[in-house]
Amino acid sequence: MKKLVVYYSLSGNTRAVAKRIAQTLRADLMEIRTIKTYPDDYDVLVGLGEKEVKSGYMPQIAPLTYDANEYDTIIIGTPVWWYTYAPAVKKFMSTVRWKGKKVYPFTTNGGELGHTPSDFRKALRGAVVSPVLSIRFNEGVQVTEESDVKEWVAEIK
Repeated sequence: MKKLVVYYSLSGNTRAVAKRIAQTLRADLMEIRTIKTYPDDYDVLVGLGEKEVKSGYMPQIAPLTYDANEYDTIIIGTPVWWYTYAPAVKKFMSTVRWKGKKVYPFTTNGGELGHTPSDFRKALRGAVVSPVLSIRFNEGVQVTEESDVKEWVAEIK
C-alpha cells in the first residue's frame, strides 16, 4: 500500500513530526505551502488566522509534489488554528477524492484540539478516518511523549 505523509507547518513543529513519521513508515512526504506568506507578527497572525477559519477561507496553495489521489493511506499533519485544521489543509483536502482511503490525521497544538476531530470526519467523507493524534508543544518544545507518537505510527504499519 502506498503511503503519503502530507502536512502544513508554519512554525516548523508540524514539519518536524511529519518528517519523523514519513521516515518511520518509509512513506512519501509532501508539504502544503501557501502562495501568500503569513505575517511574522504573532498578534497579527492570530487575528488573521481567526478571520480565515471563521470565514471558511481557503488560501491558494503551491503545486503539490504528489497526487494524493494515487495513495491508499494518507497521513495528514496540521497545526490547530482556532480549534480546527489550518486553512491550507482545508484547501488541500478539497482537492482529493477520499472514498476508500485510510486517513490518519495528527495535529500540533498548544493544548486545545477544539472541534478538529469532528471537522476532519466531516471533510473526509468516504474515507476511513482514524482518531486524531494530538501532539502538544510548549514554546516550540514537544510536550507529548515521543512514545505516544511512535505507538500511533505503529498502528499505521
